[in-house]
Amino acid sequence: MTRDERVEAFRKLHQGPILVLPNAWDVASARIIEEAGARAIATTSAGVAAVHGFPDGNQLPRDLALAALERIVRAVRVPVTADIEEGYGADPDDVCETVRGVIAAGAAGINLEDGKGAPDVLAAKIEAIRRLAARERRDLFVNARCDVYLNGGAVSAESLGEVLRRAALYTEAGADGLFVPFLADADSIRRICETVALPVNVLAVPGLPPPAELARLGVRRLSAGSSPMRAAMRATRRLAAELLDRGAYDGLF
Repeated sequence: MTRDERVEAFRKLHQGPILVLPNAWDVASARIIEEAGARAIATTSAGVAAVHGFPDGNQLPRDLALAALERIVRAVRVPVTADIEEGYGADPDDVCETVRGVIAAGAAGINLEDGKGAPDVLAAKIEAIRRLAARERRDLFVNARCDVYLNGGAVSAESLGEVLRRAALYTEAGADGLFVPFLADADSIRRICETVALPVNVLAVPGLPPPAELARLGVRRLSAGSSPMRAAMRATRRLAAELLDRGAYDGLF
């Protein structure tokens, strides 16, 4: 499958049924997730950063992120979308350099977040990416991450209004999807899905309705984020402690 075919296939996956993405952090996890039946692979920036010894939050150097992405794309047959945080660059031109690397690596899409910055900054980055893609005739699915709830916004009319305001801004800028992590309230999810023209993506968090219910609410994409990586690390720590503290092998086998 060529990269263009992967982008087309990835776009179609957002038409339904709900696209479930247990996020990968390296080649081994990507292969395991693909073998489990995933229709696409999404990376987790926190996981990729941890593998390289960096904290999450735009600390991982761009070249390491892109090299990891290239290895994952090469290792799987399904489309890959890359979590590139805020784009590993302060301004739209820097972010476009990252996106060139993402395209060269063969990825079909990206997650690009507003973080704690002004929404206008993310909108400008999306517009620059769209100009780049048109100029170079290389399609890319841009998932705009809206961090209102991740940054502590409570379930309220004010927070919901801010999500919808940002969604309109990112839609106009050329985003293909809207990611609203740390939202679990069914009524708010339904309202966002009914109001926003883009496919809506939510994050697996405690209290979130199951995928079938999310689909009924209008959600098109469900991401696991860094939770699979963190669960794997907890399991590794438990097994190591069993072996080191008690000399027990049972958990290993």
